[in-house]
Amino acid sequence: MKLKTLFLVLLALTVSGCGGVDPNSPQGQRQALFKQMLKVSENLGGMLRGRVAFKEEAFVAGAAELDQLTRKPWQHFPQVREEGGESRAKDEVWQRQARFQELARAMEASTAALVSATQAQPLSPELLAAPMQRVEDSCKACHEEFRAF
Repeated sequence: MKLKTLFLVLLALTVSGCGGVDPNSPQGQRQALFKQMLKVSENLGGMLRGRVAFKEEAFVAGAAELDQLTRKPWQHFPQVREEGGESRAKDEVWQRQARFQELARAMEASTAALVSATQAQPLSPELLAAPMQRVEDSCKACHEEFRAF
């Protein structure tokens, strides 16, 4: 009985140590950034759609944060796909780098335009809806081409 229990404990420890992505790897870094981007953009979209109270200061800060975040994940896509790990990136990311980078720049431009839109006073959800939609559309365009769902 003791041997069986020991075996099960060792098996559980072995299994728990497997899987997951090293947070310091390029894949781990970009996944963390994409999760942050999603959290911030969902909060901004929620403010514009009435799911979250619209707070001007919070929206301006969130737009600036999103703009900064959109400039970071691309550096964590190495020239060739790394082995192992659970990536949702299609092989096309590495095969069609020019197009991938084009969509990354479009994303950066859309968040920069959102930040510019936050400079207009007074701010209102109605005035920010179109620039935010362009941000969401740029996310969607890249996902449709390069993310495996």
